[in-house]
Amino acid sequence: MPGAILTAPGGINARGDIVGFYNDSTNTAHGFRLSQGTFTTVDFPGFLQTAARSTNNRDDIVGQVDNGPITGPISTSGFLLKHGEFTKIDFPGANFTGVFGINDPEQMVGNYKDLAGINHGFMLDAGVFTSIDVPGALQTFGFGINDRGDIVGSYIDVTGQHGYLLHDGTFDTIGVPGATSTQARGISSRGDIVGQYTSAGLTHAFVLRKGTFTTIDVPGATTTFGRGINSIGDVVGNYRVGIVTHGFLANVN
Repeated sequence: MPGAILTAPGGINARGDIVGFYNDSTNTAHGFRLSQGTFTTVDFPGFLQTAARSTNNRDDIVGQVDNGPITGPISTSGFLLKHGEFTKIDFPGANFTGVFGINDPEQMVGNYKDLAGINHGFMLDAGVFTSIDVPGALQTFGFGINDRGDIVGSYIDVTGQHGYLLHDGTFDTIGVPGATSTQARGISSRGDIVGQYTSAGLTHAFVLRKGTFTTIDVPGATTTFGRGINSIGDVVGNYRVGIVTHGFLANVN
């Protein structure tokens, strides 16, 4: 994003439209949409900070909002932007809700924190929330959903952090061989999964396609994070050179 001190793409649809967030010179976060080379800022009225996380092929955008470092506890809510209208999304009883994925049927996935501060994933379908918890996990996060309803995310157990795929009610663990931690962040309509893993203290993006992992490292970057993938293999994410964060677009076909 021109003039930003940080740019972090989070999702991409089949047309190549990208959404994410950027931090301005005051380090305040704003959402953005990048379509055909043009950036549009996405700010939920009445909130200090907005972060867009995902978009579908109907141009719906989801993400999260909060009022930043103000006096008192910070309450974070999810949002849906549809036909130019914002709707706030809060998991019942939670003071933190973030929406990270949306598919064309408008099913949404994300995370919420319970009153004990424990993270759980969720799906929101036709106004009904369903919690997502990997069996045996200490915490679970929901990050991506495709049009088949397959969900990806990550979970933390006593051995560390792992990715997962939830398909037809069954959880499968995703772990990059040799990695100390793995996060699955997005899934395409054809089942390709994108995310990031840590190995030997360095973080790399990956794509998992038909059982094969492919690493993505932006040249010169100290860390690379994979966030979103579309049906033609376009991948978005962010990378760091020193302490500066930039976005990237790559194709893995």
